[in-house]
Amino acid sequence: MNIVVSGYYGSKNGGDEAMLAAMLEVLHDEDENLEVTVISMNPEYTKERHCVEAVGRLDFFAIAEKIRHADLLISGGGSLLQNVTSRRSLYYYLAIIFLAEILGCKVMLYAQGIGPIRGTIAHKLMNFIINRVDLITVRDKGSLEELKRLEITRPKIFCTADPVLAIKPASPEKGKVILKRYLPEKTAGNFVGVSVRHWTGWEHCSRELATALNRLVKEKDATIIFLPMQFPEDIRAAKSVAKIMEVPAIVLDDEYRTEEILSLVGNMNLLISIRLHALIFAGVSGIPSVGISYDPKIERFLDSVGEKPVGNFDNVTAEEIFAAAVKKLENRKNSGDDSLFKNLRTLAKKNAELAIELIKGDGGL
Repeated sequence: MNIVVSGYYGSKNGGDEAMLAAMLEVLHDEDENLEVTVISMNPEYTKERHCVEAVGRLDFFAIAEKIRHADLLISGGGSLLQNVTSRRSLYYYLAIIFLAEILGCKVMLYAQGIGPIRGTIAHKLMNFIINRVDLITVRDKGSLEELKRLEITRPKIFCTADPVLAIKPASPEKGKVILKRYLPEKTAGNFVGVSVRHWTGWEHCSRELATALNRLVKEKDATIIFLPMQFPEDIRAAKSVAKIMEVPAIVLDDEYRTEEILSLVGNMNLLISIRLHALIFAGVSGIPSVGISYDPKIERFLDSVGEKPVGNFDNVTAEEIFAAAVKKLENRKNSGDDSLFKNLRTLAKKNAELAIELIKGDGGL
Protein backbone atom coordinates (compact mmCIF):
# COMPACT_ATOMS: atom_id res chain seq x y z
CA MET A 1 0.00 0.00 0.00
CA ASN A 2 1.15 3.51 -0.83
CA ILE A 3 0.29 6.67 1.09
CA VAL A 4 1.14 10.30 0.37
CA VAL A 5 1.16 12.62 3.39
CA SER A 6 0.53 16.36 3.04
CA GLY A 7 1.31 18.71 5.91
CA TYR A 8 3.63 21.36 7.32
CA TYR A 9 6.67 19.08 7.28
CA GLY A 10 10.34 19.85 6.73
CA SER A 11 10.08 23.29 8.38
CA LYS A 12 12.11 22.31 11.48
CA ASN A 13 9.06 22.72 13.69
CA GLY A 14 9.38 20.21 16.53
CA GLY A 15 5.63 19.82 16.91
CA ASP A 16 5.00 19.07 13.25
CA GLU A 17 7.97 16.71 13.05
CA ALA A 18 6.63 14.93 16.14
CA MET A 19 3.25 14.59 14.43
CA LEU A 20 4.86 13.01 11.40
CA ALA A 21 6.99 10.69 13.56
CA ALA A 22 3.92 9.61 15.55
CA MET A 23 1.83 9.09 12.40
CA LEU A 24 4.52 6.96 10.78
CA GLU A 25 4.95 4.96 13.98
CA VAL A 26 1.28 3.99 14.30
CA LEU A 27 0.71 3.54 10.56
CA HIS A 28 3.60 1.09 10.37
CA ASP A 29 2.24 -0.66 13.45
CA GLU A 30 -0.87 -1.29 11.36
CA ASP A 31 1.04 -2.33 8.21
CA GLU A 32 4.81 -2.71 8.38
CA ASN A 33 5.09 -2.85 4.57
CA LEU A 34 3.40 0.49 4.07
CA GLU A 35 5.22 2.83 1.67
CA VAL A 36 4.96 6.52 2.54
CA THR A 37 5.87 9.65 0.59
CA VAL A 38 5.82 12.98 2.42
CA ILE A 39 5.24 16.35 0.76
CA SER A 40 7.91 18.47 2.44
CA MET A 41 9.35 21.96 2.52
CA ASN A 42 12.77 20.28 2.69
CA PRO A 43 12.67 16.80 1.16
CA GLU A 44 16.25 15.87 2.08
CA TYR A 45 15.66 16.86 5.70
CA THR A 46 12.48 14.78 5.82
CA LYS A 47 14.15 11.76 4.20
CA GLU A 48 17.00 11.87 6.70
CA ARG A 49 14.82 12.49 9.76
CA HIS A 50 12.03 10.03 9.05
CA CYS A 51 13.46 7.46 6.60
CA VAL A 52 10.68 7.99 4.05
CA GLU A 53 10.40 9.17 0.47
CA ALA A 54 9.78 12.90 0.13
CA VAL A 55 8.94 15.39 -2.62
CA GLY A 56 9.15 19.15 -2.66
CA ARG A 57 6.18 21.17 -1.52
CA LEU A 58 6.05 23.16 -4.77
CA ASP A 59 7.03 20.33 -7.12
CA PHE A 60 3.48 19.82 -8.34
CA PHE A 61 4.47 17.46 -11.15
CA ALA A 62 6.18 15.08 -8.68
CA ILE A 63 3.30 15.46 -6.22
CA ALA A 64 0.76 14.60 -8.92
CA GLU A 65 2.77 11.53 -9.96
CA LYS A 66 3.00 10.27 -6.39
CA ILE A 67 -0.70 10.84 -5.75
CA ARG A 68 -1.64 9.19 -9.07
CA HIS A 69 -0.02 5.94 -7.89
CA ALA A 70 -1.09 6.19 -4.24
CA ASP A 71 -3.86 4.35 -2.43
CA LEU A 72 -4.52 7.28 -0.11
CA LEU A 73 -3.68 10.95 0.42
CA ILE A 74 -3.47 11.88 4.08
CA SER A 75 -3.89 15.58 4.80
CA GLY A 76 -2.65 16.26 8.32
CA GLY A 77 -2.24 16.31 11.13
CA GLY A 78 -2.14 19.77 12.60
CA SER A 79 -4.11 22.95 11.91
CA LEU A 80 -3.73 22.99 8.14
CA LEU A 81 -7.26 24.05 7.23
CA GLN A 82 -7.50 27.50 8.78
CA ASN A 83 -6.79 31.01 7.53
CA VAL A 84 -5.90 32.89 10.69
CA THR A 85 -2.12 32.36 10.71
CA SER A 86 -1.89 32.32 6.89
CA ARG A 87 -4.42 32.75 4.11
CA ARG A 88 -2.24 31.21 1.40
CA SER A 89 -1.58 27.98 3.26
CA LEU A 90 -5.30 27.15 3.39
CA TYR A 91 -5.56 27.38 -0.40
CA TYR A 92 -2.38 25.35 -0.83
CA TYR A 93 -3.64 22.43 1.27
CA LEU A 94 -7.06 22.59 -0.37
CA ALA A 95 -5.35 22.49 -3.78
CA ILE A 96 -3.45 19.31 -2.85
CA ILE A 97 -6.70 17.69 -1.66
CA PHE A 98 -8.55 18.78 -4.82
CA LEU A 99 -5.72 17.40 -6.98
CA ALA A 100 -6.11 14.00 -5.30
CA GLU A 101 -9.87 14.11 -5.85
CA ILE A 102 -9.37 14.85 -9.56
CA LEU A 103 -6.87 11.99 -9.86
CA GLY A 104 -9.25 9.54 -8.21
CA CYS A 105 -7.15 8.99 -5.09
CA LYS A 106 -8.88 8.42 -1.77
CA VAL A 107 -8.45 11.33 0.67
CA MET A 108 -8.44 11.38 4.46
CA LEU A 109 -8.17 14.40 6.73
CA TYR A 110 -6.06 12.90 9.53
CA ALA A 111 -6.62 14.24 13.06
CA GLN A 112 -6.86 17.81 11.86
CA GLY A 113 -7.66 20.88 13.89
CA ILE A 114 -10.21 22.62 11.67
CA GLY A 115 -10.53 26.39 11.55
CA PRO A 116 -11.09 29.11 12.21
CA ILE A 117 -12.17 29.70 8.59
CA ARG A 118 -12.96 33.33 7.83
CA GLY A 119 -14.41 34.81 4.66
CA THR A 120 -17.06 33.80 2.14
CA ILE A 121 -14.66 32.46 -0.51
CA ALA A 122 -12.75 30.31 1.98
CA HIS A 123 -16.02 29.01 3.41
CA LYS A 124 -17.35 28.02 -0.05
CA LEU A 125 -14.08 26.35 -1.09
CA MET A 126 -13.95 24.34 2.13
CA ASN A 127 -17.55 23.24 1.61
CA PHE A 128 -16.98 22.26 -2.02
CA ILE A 129 -13.65 20.42 -1.63
CA ILE A 130 -13.89 18.87 1.84
CA ASN A 131 -17.40 17.50 1.30
CA ARG A 132 -15.78 15.30 -1.40
CA VAL A 133 -13.08 13.65 0.71
CA ASP A 134 -13.55 10.05 1.83
CA LEU A 135 -12.94 10.29 5.58
CA ILE A 136 -12.34 12.98 8.20
CA THR A 137 -10.89 12.58 11.67
CA VAL A 138 -10.51 15.69 13.83
CA ARG A 139 -8.52 16.10 17.00
CA ASP A 140 -11.08 17.96 19.12
CA LYS A 141 -14.74 18.84 19.53
CA GLY A 142 -14.12 22.43 18.47
CA SER A 143 -13.14 21.15 15.04
CA LEU A 144 -16.38 19.19 14.84
CA GLU A 145 -18.28 22.40 15.49
CA GLU A 146 -16.31 24.20 12.79
CA LEU A 147 -17.13 21.45 10.27
CA LYS A 148 -20.80 21.78 11.22
CA ARG A 149 -20.66 25.55 10.75
CA LEU A 150 -19.07 25.04 7.32
CA GLU A 151 -21.83 22.55 6.41
CA ILE A 152 -19.39 19.72 5.80
CA THR A 153 -21.47 16.61 6.34
CA ARG A 154 -20.98 14.15 3.44
CA PRO A 155 -17.81 12.28 4.52
CA LYS A 156 -17.66 9.94 7.52
CA ILE A 157 -16.43 12.10 10.43
CA PHE A 158 -14.80 10.89 13.65
CA CYS A 159 -13.51 12.85 16.63
CA THR A 160 -10.19 11.24 17.62
CA ALA A 161 -7.12 12.97 19.07
CA ASP A 162 -3.86 14.66 18.09
CA PRO A 163 -1.47 12.16 16.47
CA VAL A 164 1.35 13.06 18.87
CA LEU A 165 -0.63 11.58 21.77
CA ALA A 166 0.06 8.14 20.29
CA ILE A 167 3.83 8.55 20.45
CA LYS A 168 5.79 6.47 22.94
CA PRO A 169 7.49 8.28 25.88
CA ALA A 170 11.26 8.63 25.50
CA SER A 171 13.96 7.45 27.87
CA PRO A 172 15.31 10.35 29.98
CA GLU A 173 18.92 9.47 29.18
CA LYS A 174 19.29 11.44 25.94
CA GLY A 175 17.87 14.50 27.67
CA LYS A 176 20.28 14.12 30.57
CA VAL A 177 23.23 14.04 28.17
CA ILE A 178 22.05 17.25 26.49
CA LEU A 179 21.40 19.01 29.80
CA LYS A 180 24.90 18.18 31.07
CA ARG A 181 26.30 20.43 28.37
CA TYR A 182 24.36 23.41 29.73
CA LEU A 183 23.95 22.88 33.47
CA PRO A 184 26.54 23.32 36.21
CA GLU A 185 27.45 20.04 37.89
CA LYS A 186 25.12 18.79 40.60
CA THR A 187 22.37 21.28 39.76
CA ALA A 188 19.55 20.74 42.24
CA GLY A 189 16.06 22.10 42.70
CA ASN A 190 13.09 22.11 40.33
CA PHE A 191 13.74 21.94 36.61
CA VAL A 192 11.13 24.18 34.96
CA GLY A 193 11.01 23.79 31.20
CA VAL A 194 9.64 26.72 29.18
CA SER A 195 8.49 26.57 25.56
CA VAL A 196 7.75 29.94 23.93
CA ARG A 197 7.03 31.43 20.53
CA HIS A 198 6.57 34.92 19.08
CA TRP A 199 2.97 36.00 18.44
CA THR A 200 0.76 39.07 18.55
CA GLY A 201 0.90 40.46 22.08
CA TRP A 202 4.33 38.93 22.69
CA GLU A 203 5.71 41.97 24.51
CA HIS A 204 3.07 41.76 27.23
CA CYS A 205 3.30 37.98 27.54
CA SER A 206 7.11 37.87 27.63
CA ARG A 207 7.27 40.55 30.32
CA GLU A 208 4.74 38.77 32.55
CA LEU A 209 6.39 35.40 31.94
CA ALA A 210 9.83 36.76 32.85
CA THR A 211 8.45 38.15 36.13
CA ALA A 212 6.85 34.82 37.01
CA LEU A 213 10.04 32.91 36.19
CA ASN A 214 12.06 35.27 38.39
CA ARG A 215 9.81 34.39 41.33
CA LEU A 216 10.05 30.66 40.63
CA VAL A 217 13.84 30.86 40.77
CA LYS A 218 13.91 32.98 43.93
CA GLU A 219 11.08 31.35 45.87
CA LYS A 220 10.90 27.76 44.58
CA ASP A 221 14.55 26.94 43.86
CA ALA A 222 13.78 26.58 40.15
CA THR A 223 16.24 26.20 37.31
CA ILE A 224 14.67 27.69 34.17
CA ILE A 225 15.38 25.78 30.95
CA PHE A 226 13.99 27.07 27.64
CA LEU A 227 13.20 24.22 25.23
CA PRO A 228 12.95 25.14 21.50
CA MET A 229 10.21 23.45 19.50
CA GLN A 230 10.86 25.32 16.24
CA PHE A 231 14.43 25.97 15.17
CA PRO A 232 15.72 28.67 15.22
CA GLU A 233 12.67 30.91 15.81
CA ASP A 234 11.93 29.67 19.34
CA ILE A 235 15.54 30.24 20.39
CA ARG A 236 15.21 33.93 19.53
CA ALA A 237 11.95 34.13 21.48
CA ALA A 238 13.53 32.36 24.47
CA LYS A 239 16.56 34.63 24.50
CA SER A 240 14.32 37.70 24.46
CA VAL A 241 12.63 36.47 27.67
CA ALA A 242 15.89 35.41 29.31
CA LYS A 243 17.35 38.84 28.54
CA ILE A 244 14.75 40.67 30.65
CA MET A 245 14.85 38.22 33.55
CA GLU A 246 16.63 39.29 36.74
CA VAL A 247 18.10 35.82 37.32
CA PRO A 248 20.02 33.44 35.03
CA ALA A 249 18.14 31.10 32.73
CA ILE A 250 19.34 28.41 30.34
CA VAL A 251 18.41 28.53 26.67
CA LEU A 252 18.98 25.28 24.78
CA ASP A 253 20.20 26.67 21.48
CA ASP A 254 20.41 23.65 19.19
CA GLU A 255 18.03 21.76 16.92
CA TYR A 256 16.74 18.52 18.44
CA ARG A 257 15.04 15.42 17.10
CA THR A 258 11.60 14.44 18.34
CA GLU A 259 12.93 11.77 20.72
CA GLU A 260 15.45 14.27 22.14
CA ILE A 261 12.77 16.90 22.86
CA LEU A 262 10.57 14.22 24.43
CA SER A 263 13.49 13.10 26.57
CA LEU A 264 14.27 16.67 27.63
CA VAL A 265 10.63 17.23 28.64
CA GLY A 266 10.78 14.00 30.63
CA ASN A 267 13.60 15.47 32.72
CA MET A 268 11.53 18.47 33.81
CA ASN A 269 9.57 18.84 37.04
CA LEU A 270 7.19 21.25 35.29
CA LEU A 271 6.63 22.61 31.80
CA ILE A 272 5.25 26.09 31.08
CA SER A 273 4.30 26.26 27.43
CA ILE A 274 2.80 28.36 24.69
CA ARG A 275 3.44 25.59 22.15
CA LEU A 276 0.67 22.98 21.79
CA HIS A 277 2.92 20.02 21.16
CA ALA A 278 5.17 20.84 24.08
CA LEU A 279 2.04 20.51 26.25
CA ILE A 280 1.27 17.20 24.58
CA PHE A 281 4.87 16.03 25.14
CA ALA A 282 4.41 16.82 28.82
CA GLY A 283 1.20 14.80 28.93
CA VAL A 284 2.81 11.84 27.16
CA SER A 285 5.78 12.01 29.56
CA GLY A 286 3.65 12.38 32.70
CA ILE A 287 5.00 15.87 33.47
CA PRO A 288 2.80 18.62 35.00
CA SER A 289 2.28 21.58 32.68
CA VAL A 290 0.88 25.11 32.56
CA GLY A 291 -0.48 26.33 29.23
CA ILE A 292 -0.66 29.89 27.91
CA SER A 293 -2.99 30.28 24.94
CA TYR A 294 -2.38 32.11 21.67
CA ASP A 295 -4.74 30.01 19.52
CA PRO A 296 -8.03 28.11 20.03
CA LYS A 297 -6.15 24.81 19.60
CA ILE A 298 -4.54 25.34 23.02
CA GLU A 299 -7.91 25.70 24.75
CA ARG A 300 -9.30 22.76 22.79
CA PHE A 301 -6.50 20.42 23.83
CA LEU A 302 -6.47 21.50 27.47
CA ASP A 303 -10.25 21.16 27.63
CA SER A 304 -9.94 17.58 26.32
CA VAL A 305 -7.83 16.67 29.38
CA GLY A 306 -9.91 18.59 31.90
CA GLU A 307 -7.62 21.64 32.06
CA LYS A 308 -7.73 25.34 31.15
CA PRO A 309 -5.02 27.75 30.01
CA VAL A 310 -3.67 30.04 32.71
CA GLY A 311 -4.41 32.98 30.43
CA ASN A 312 -4.09 34.34 26.90
CA PHE A 313 -1.14 36.05 25.26
CA ASP A 314 -2.62 39.49 25.66
CA ASN A 315 -4.02 39.24 29.21
CA VAL A 316 -2.06 36.66 31.20
CA THR A 317 -0.41 37.97 34.37
CA ALA A 318 2.77 37.01 36.18
CA GLU A 319 0.75 36.25 39.30
CA GLU A 320 -1.45 33.78 37.41
CA ILE A 321 1.53 32.01 35.86
CA PHE A 322 3.39 31.83 39.17
CA ALA A 323 0.37 30.59 41.14
CA ALA A 324 -0.44 27.88 38.58
CA ALA A 325 3.20 26.77 38.42
CA VAL A 326 3.50 26.53 42.23
CA LYS A 327 0.28 24.51 42.44
CA LYS A 328 1.56 22.01 39.87
CA LEU A 329 5.00 21.78 41.49
CA GLU A 330 3.51 21.15 44.91
CA ASN A 331 1.02 18.55 43.67
CA ARG A 332 3.66 16.75 41.59
CA LYS A 333 0.88 15.41 39.42
CA ASN A 334 0.54 15.13 35.66
CA SER A 335 -1.69 17.83 34.19
CA GLY A 336 -5.24 16.80 33.46
CA ASP A 337 -7.18 13.65 34.10
CA ASP A 338 -5.09 10.48 33.63
CA SER A 339 -8.09 8.52 32.38
CA LEU A 340 -8.72 11.21 29.76
CA PHE A 341 -5.09 11.03 28.63
CA LYS A 342 -5.33 7.26 28.31
CA ASN A 343 -8.49 7.57 26.23
CA LEU A 344 -6.88 10.22 24.00
CA ARG A 345 -3.89 7.94 23.35
CA THR A 346 -6.29 5.21 22.22
CA LEU A 347 -8.14 7.66 19.97
CA ALA A 348 -4.83 8.92 18.50
CA LYS A 349 -4.00 5.37 17.45
CA LYS A 350 -7.50 5.02 15.99
CA ASN A 351 -6.53 7.50 13.25
CA ALA A 352 -4.11 4.97 11.74
CA GLU A 353 -6.59 2.11 12.07
CA LEU A 354 -9.21 4.11 10.15
CA ALA A 355 -6.67 5.06 7.46
CA ILE A 356 -5.77 1.43 6.78
CA GLU A 357 -9.45 0.41 6.85
CA LEU A 358 -10.18 3.10 4.27
CA ILE A 359 -7.48 1.76 1.93
CA LYS A 360 -8.64 -1.83 2.32
CA GLY A 361 -12.31 -0.91 2.13
CA ASP A 362 -12.99 -2.50 5.55
CA GLY A 363 -15.13 -1.42 8.47
CA GLY A 364 -18.01 0.00 6.46
CA LEU A 365 -16.06 3.12 5.54
